[in-house]
Amino acid sequence: MNLPVVYKKGLKLMGNHFEISVVADNEVWAYEKIDDGITEIQRIEKLLTTFNETSETSFINSKAGISPVKVSPETFSLIERSIKISRLTQGAFDISYGSIDRHLWNFDTQMKALPDKETAKKMVHLINYRNIILNREDSTVFLKEKGMRIGFGGIGKGYAAERARYVMKKNGADSGIVNASGDLTAWGFQPNGNPWTIGIANPNASNEIFSYIEVTGMAVATSGNYEKFVMIDGKRYSHTINPRTGLPVSGIKSVTVITLNAEIADAMATPVMVMGIKAGLNMINQMKDIEAIIIDDNNKIFTSANIRLT
Repeated sequence: MNLPVVYKKGLKLMGNHFEISVVADNEVWAYEKIDDGITEIQRIEKLLTTFNETSETSFINSKAGISPVKVSPETFSLIERSIKISRLTQGAFDISYGSIDRHLWNFDTQMKALPDKETAKKMVHLINYRNIILNREDSTVFLKEKGMRIGFGGIGKGYAAERARYVMKKNGADSGIVNASGDLTAWGFQPNGNPWTIGIANPNASNEIFSYIEVTGMAVATSGNYEKFVMIDGKRYSHTINPRTGLPVSGIKSVTVITLNAEIADAMATPVMVMGIKAGLNMINQMKDIEAIIIDDNNKIFTSANIRLT
């Protein structure tokens, strides 16, 4: 009898690198389960993408300020949950960020100055989760203002990872990891019976690990400015935009969130970055089954109440 090993497959999905792993004693069976997960992620990508005019998201955006759009129960529920997170984070998480004109913050070497506060403020007036009007009875979504756009960049990867895990587990994969560019969900155990060991990336060198945590039945998501940022007057600005001011956040290099569900982990990492260390950790400490690790611009580590780093 073959001993169980970890089988992996990496590929680009939803514009990100996904790596899907399964513990199995049969290679053919393992890759079937991995392909089940991939098929599910591709299905969600079609549903949520803004890069395809036929997606439900694009249709909602095209009817902004005009009329409500009937959507599938799945899209409706995801938008409903997103709005709940917006309320919880007092707008620091907001899927209507899609209305920001990206050329204002072109995070490349050409960007030498921040947009002035007035311009930025003007740009964000369309970001307002309260103007996403839901009708549960008709399963419709209406964006109140013309020019409003929603996007699932802050929650979609986590949702897809969670769905892939669900499908793979249902089809018999008792142990595995779905890693969506650092937003991951892990279940079961390694072949040696130990929990999965997850590395937290060093924000100064993302290919290096500064700490490890052991997880099973958990999800981990990291939001950081180490991959996409600009330096202006010696200060580092993240590609994460504060939806209230329209300006990039600064002061925090990375936020890692550990919780039971990849969708929640993904959705909470950015708002903690936007809220700042004190307010962000204060919010996390009031929530059940969720922890956070924050690294500030001076490489100082801050953690929520129950974290023990190794």
